[in-house]
Amino acid sequence: MTSLSDRLSSAMPKLRGRLSAAQSLAESLWFRVGGKAEALFAPADEDDLAYFLSRLPDGIPYTVVGLGSNLLVRDGGLPGVTIRLGRPFATIAPGRDGALWAGAAAADKRVALEAMEAGIGGFAFFAGVPGAIGGALAMNAGANGTETSDRVVEVFGFDRAGDAVTLSNAEMGYSYRRSSAPEGVIFTGALMQGEPRDRDAVKAEIDAVVAHREASQPTKSRTGGSTFKNPPGQSAWKLIDEAGCRGLRIGGAQVSELHTNFLLNVGGATAADIEALGEEVRRRVKETSGVELEWEIKRIGVAA
Repeated sequence: MTSLSDRLSSAMPKLRGRLSAAQSLAESLWFRVGGKAEALFAPADEDDLAYFLSRLPDGIPYTVVGLGSNLLVRDGGLPGVTIRLGRPFATIAPGRDGALWAGAAAADKRVALEAMEAGIGGFAFFAGVPGAIGGALAMNAGANGTETSDRVVEVFGFDRAGDAVTLSNAEMGYSYRRSSAPEGVIFTGALMQGEPRDRDAVKAEIDAVVAHREASQPTKSRTGGSTFKNPPGQSAWKLIDEAGCRGLRIGGAQVSELHTNFLLNVGGATAADIEALGEEVRRRVKETSGVELEWEIKRIGVAA
């Protein structure tokens, strides 16, 4: 049977990016679990992405995957096309008076460091955010009291038809750990605003963020970052700890002993193990506190 990638390649003769079939995603996800992408597309540049979208049949879904943090792909994989933005979308360009352009594929920590080198303050928090700017824009990622929405001026991308889209901060509809940007828009980058700062002062901020993260989070483990959103006025990790979940294990998945809002693949876990553990944590927290935890990790794909 002809693969989806072969059918799309035939329908898109001017495509320049790489389109491949049945690609495993687990190696590129922080949890190191998950199924295959039915088709995986890495666009050569923005024009290539726009062309691909403009020729993609309406009935074929697509999913954008970044650096694989804060993401759980189920064991049955991702149907349709998985789009991964690579180096052509990772540009970071400091501007005047604290302005900064960050491509969607740029690692958050790299944005913090590039801003520091340019003498721009306000981006040190990104040193404590795993993943890339595209994900940060989509979920309003934050750390140490600052959120992505505090820095965004405009966000750029393409809609399903391949048309360019520009969204203001207000149009992104930001709230805690989410945005309400139009569904289907693929972010390619954003114009952000910081402020001129002394490089050494920014470096001290970054060092403090990194030290705090390494002391309080299992940064060297196979994890997906913070699992659940903090309920209003409460800390998810405290609720999880009070529910007796510290160290709780299902298969190869375990609640971190260091920080209970982190789930770990301690060896041989499946995506099903991790999701089942998360749901068990939610059940116990609901039972003990009455609070219903909301997943922060994005779970996508189909079960095996």
